[in-house]
Amino acid sequence: MVKRPNGDAATVMLTSGASGRVNVLLSLRALRSVWRLISAFFMILLLPFRGRRRCMVVGAAPDSPEKGGGREEKPSAATGKVVRVPAAMVPRKSAAAAVDKEVAARRALAIRKVVEDNGNGDGEDTVREFSLFVTSRGDTIFTQSWTPVKVQVRGLVVLLHGLNEHSGRYNDFAKKLNANGFKVYGMDWIGHGGSDGLHAYVHSLDYAVNDMKMFLAKVLAENPALPCFCFGHSTGGAIVLKALLDPKVRQRVAGIVLTSPAVGVQPSHPIFAVLAPVIAFLFPRFQFSAANKRGIAVSRDPEALVAKYSDPLVFTGSIRVKTGYEILRITAHIQQNLTRLTVPFLVLHGTDDSVTDPQATQKLYDEASSSDKTIKLYKGLLHDLLFEPEKEEITETIINWLDSRL
Repeated sequence: MVKRPNGDAATVMLTSGASGRVNVLLSLRALRSVWRLISAFFMILLLPFRGRRRCMVVGAAPDSPEKGGGREEKPSAATGKVVRVPAAMVPRKSAAAAVDKEVAARRALAIRKVVEDNGNGDGEDTVREFSLFVTSRGDTIFTQSWTPVKVQVRGLVVLLHGLNEHSGRYNDFAKKLNANGFKVYGMDWIGHGGSDGLHAYVHSLDYAVNDMKMFLAKVLAENPALPCFCFGHSTGGAIVLKALLDPKVRQRVAGIVLTSPAVGVQPSHPIFAVLAPVIAFLFPRFQFSAANKRGIAVSRDPEALVAKYSDPLVFTGSIRVKTGYEILRITAHIQQNLTRLTVPFLVLHGTDDSVTDPQATQKLYDEASSSDKTIKLYKGLLHDLLFEPEKEEITETIINWLDSRL
């Protein structure tokens, strides 16, 4: 739980920069809905239902088969026998096609933002480019980079955005890093921005962790002589932390910066911790409430809120069950391995953040084994620190920390 300024307790949300509250998942009313869904699922399994086979009779017209479930049967002209054809071979519209269409639209928009940014005059100081890479799973991941033109590159920053957003939101931050000699690389993790996957659906955050490792290796191969830092916001911070628990990754990174990291999240009802694996398995993409188009308060800057929740690359719907469960899983893993963290780090958090828990960030600082660690807690600030009115001060703190470790 996180305390609001008025003293009331607010349920911690599992959405890192997201708009859907996971307390919707955890309320008694929601649990009753889940129970009804589970009951309906098992009732369907128990029904004495058997799909009718589709059959094409010899001599029948091509459009005469009956529609049923399972398979299509076609006669052999030579023998008169029935040849069974799996239904999967019968052309049909699929949800996958709709997702592919939506991904293509997102990717086109992400590319257009990069191209337009280069053409608006800012290219005098920064060159912004995009690229794609394919994971071992076959997913295409969208990445982009910001390279300083007039300043010598002294270091690298690999940036991981939060849940429901995308790397392009950090365009201003990246250019400020450029001005101080840091080349920046951003990756839209699976289901986000210009990358493959249903928008904001996370089948496994381990996918994002592995993709980050692959992307990091690519960045380091292109820049072998430069020190590399990682930056992660919210759930992106959790992804960075889990990746840096790998000793092979740790030895290649000079340090990490985390803003509002998703380190610890506690369900408002303990029964969800028991039901979560079952619900996520049965109904992974299920959303418990209608989309929240207005969004939650992640910044005290009204213009920043409007910009975020009007961005078509930012997902504004309610969190999906599997996504919420994945955040529970990764935070639990991090909590159990805090003492294994040895990388130098700077962590920043607003005390009035109602999305991720500032107390969990304090625990990260207290228990990590890193000999070089710094924590900054900003009283009264909310979740999106780089979009708060104090963003210039926060950016300067980050740049100074990076500079001192070159």
